[in-house]
Amino acid sequence: MDTLQNMRVFVRVVEAGSFTAAAQSLNSTTGAMSRAVSELETHLRTRLLNRSTRRLALTTAGERYLKRSQQILADVDTAEEEASCAHERPAGALRMHSFASIGQHYVLPAISRYRALYPEVTVELTLSQRMPDLFEGSADVAVIGASTLPNSDLVSLPLGTTFSILCASPAYVRAHGAPQKPGELTHHECLILHTPAFPPHEWVLDGPNGSEMMEVNGPVQVNIAESLIVAIREGMGIGMVPLYAAISGLRDGTLVRVLPDYTLQKMNVYALYPSRKFIDAKTRTWVEFLRTHLPKVIARDEALLAEVGRADSSEAAVLVESGGAGGIGGGIGGGNAGGNAGGNAGGNAGGNAGGIAGGNTGDVAAQ
Repeated sequence: MDTLQNMRVFVRVVEAGSFTAAAQSLNSTTGAMSRAVSELETHLRTRLLNRSTRRLALTTAGERYLKRSQQILADVDTAEEEASCAHERPAGALRMHSFASIGQHYVLPAISRYRALYPEVTVELTLSQRMPDLFEGSADVAVIGASTLPNSDLVSLPLGTTFSILCASPAYVRAHGAPQKPGELTHHECLILHTPAFPPHEWVLDGPNGSEMMEVNGPVQVNIAESLIVAIREGMGIGMVPLYAAISGLRDGTLVRVLPDYTLQKMNVYALYPSRKFIDAKTRTWVEFLRTHLPKVIARDEALLAEVGRADSSEAAVLVESGGAGGIGGGIGGGNAGGNAGGNAGGNAGGNAGGIAGGNTGDVAAQ
């Protein structure tokens, strides 16, 4: 028995005043209307309507049931309307999950711009270093970073590719120097970042000679990139930092890039959600927004990194040029000084020799 449908028939019969009028309004038959109400009464084990050939009258139980049924049907209609609108109009709470650093540097700024377009959407963002289980219903969509994704029933949308770089503090480099090739990292303190995406103690450096894998260990291990940056700024060692987390420190000079010809941990950024079927408007518009917005932000970070690299190269060239000019000037100055000294010495020697020779000549003449 379809209780909800029979409830609708019962309410319509009472509101219309007869089975015949109810049947006409619902495009059905009088017999179908009568059977629906009888089934409902049998299910409830109570009479709802007193019937006669001329009229229908509600029983006391029928009056109570009518009020409840009208409220229930109104709630059902409201729920259906809200669910249908959710497919068409972005509104309500959008529950997101993201890895901590990606969430801080990419997702939160994107939320600000997204809500400027869709102000009726509110956001509940959870940041953690674990892969979410979207099927358990804790989030509508996740934004994560990984080299590859395991096989699953989740829908995955690639949003772009980023990477990590090696950084140290200026004070650390002054005190310990900077490695010139990956193998020299074994002579330095290496700070370890634990993430779900990569093995923490394996640094795979991609550079001019291809990929080189280094086994590293160090005195400090953390699981959040921003905490790693604090340790680096304190001069504790060299750390592998995601580009999006490092770029600010590189620009303000609190971080310096180490082994600038190398990148590490190439990482894809994905949006994940449970199903393509019946995706609601807020999730659909958020994912579409990320697909156009995030690649631009990643490209901006790479451009800023290149700009920092050019500035560092220019400063190094100026220092080299200044040092070369000083050497040339010193050489010229030293040469002139040496020539002057040699002339003076030669003059003195010549004068002394002439005096001696003149004296000897006088002695001979006197004799």
